[in-house]
Amino acid sequence: MNSFKHLLILAAAVFLLPTANALATESTQPNVLWIYLEDVSGWFSCYGDELIETPNIDQLAASGIRFDRFYTPAGVCSATRSAQILGVMQTTFGVHQHRSSRNNAPSGSKHFNIGMIHLPDGVRTLPELFRSAGYYTFNEGGKDDYNFVFDRDTFYDYYTTKRGWGPQELVAGKCWENRRKDQPFFGQVQLGGGKLRKVAEVTDRSAVSVPPYYPDIELVREEIAHHYDCLLETDRQVGEVIDALKRDGLFENTVILLHSDHGYKLHRHKQFLYEGGIQMPLIVAGPGIKSGAVREDLISGIDLAPTSLALAGIQAPEWMEGVDFLADSHTPRQFVVAARDRCDNTIERIRAIVTPRYKYLKNYLTDRPYMQPSYKEPWPVSIEFRRMMAAGEMNEAQLVFFGSDKPAEELYDLENDPHEIHNLASDPEQAKVLQQHRDYLEQWVSETGGGVEPESDAGLIQVLYRWRDKCVNPEYAPLRDLIDPPQPKKKPKKKRSRTR
Repeated sequence: MNSFKHLLILAAAVFLLPTANALATESTQPNVLWIYLEDVSGWFSCYGDELIETPNIDQLAASGIRFDRFYTPAGVCSATRSAQILGVMQTTFGVHQHRSSRNNAPSGSKHFNIGMIHLPDGVRTLPELFRSAGYYTFNEGGKDDYNFVFDRDTFYDYYTTKRGWGPQELVAGKCWENRRKDQPFFGQVQLGGGKLRKVAEVTDRSAVSVPPYYPDIELVREEIAHHYDCLLETDRQVGEVIDALKRDGLFENTVILLHSDHGYKLHRHKQFLYEGGIQMPLIVAGPGIKSGAVREDLISGIDLAPTSLALAGIQAPEWMEGVDFLADSHTPRQFVVAARDRCDNTIERIRAIVTPRYKYLKNYLTDRPYMQPSYKEPWPVSIEFRRMMAAGEMNEAQLVFFGSDKPAEELYDLENDPHEIHNLASDPEQAKVLQQHRDYLEQWVSETGGGVEPESDAGLIQVLYRWRDKCVNPEYAPLRDLIDPPQPKKKPKKKRSRTR
């Protein structure tokens, strides 16, 4: 972290919010509700999709603002969620490695609790800032997934510990029933989205559109169609949330921010920085929000925190890197940044710069292909992809991702190549555009650090304890013999028969 950023953090540590505290106790203060969608690509009818109808989400968009160029900070949940709850790119505070700060070493091991990441002094999360300003806070759905050490009890007045993937507690009114009279709330409702499994099979598998970067096979069609089915269930759940707010007389004073953490689970989307992984839906609706509006300027996931604070009249801390995109004085961003780093046991490092027309990707680890071994290996569709790759059955467009080569740089014209297939990085006619995007990345890395350094040995040791033999990247080799051997699993006790 550079010295200027450190000084801002120290200033934030002594920064008080007397005005915000006074405002937050007024009954006129709006509630702020995040409807947080898991693994959801925005194939909603309000975004132009014609295969399904999503009436509840469409109505929400019609009553507010639909953002068409919202980008998440990463293509995986923990990195995105860590950044968005702080209003800072996950790389700035070193919380960009997926599922870091997890103590996987066994109790009694010399590695127990090493590698845990603590936020700098004075840095507080969005729920803490709302709570200190007098807001009631809750998180329904059981998911935080932050890559730093935290205490839920300091975040929320109410939270569910079991992942429900639906608005059960909110529908029952438990989320807000213990608030003081007229106390506003900041809440999150986590919806399972693309991770839902038991959903009705509604979508015609033969009717889905298969992007050119996938082979058109039955397994791919099944994955795409299943995601559509998940979106139909998600739309129904969003309707339940809205109905619960209306039932309890809260809807008219609640600003809703509906957004996704990253794209759906199939390869090249989730975990990666192509449009399908990071260009997500965002809808904002509620009191004071213009209805029926559509915006095409670039919005980053780190902007959600300062915007939410501004809605409540709370001043954002100086260390936040996001901006209030609803402010009258808002200036559209020149570019947004996204980062891909270690996901589970798979070590990777990619940075993306997105401008209104172009996408630039810098691949730091060109010694390994995109499709490294990962948790997706056992999936039938992954097995078939591997077979087709080995048999030479993939075309040029598909081999952009599924091939053995990874270029150091990629440049795509999103206006004319929305599927990001034609890499323009070596095109002499695009040399000026390429250099401009290189400069943007260098500027951002210089100002924030960029998180481009390798992960610490302590962090990788915790990964080894979790994934062990699945850790095949060369970075693990010098550390493998340092960890304790697996402990034998205890045999379950035999149940003794009972007589009556």
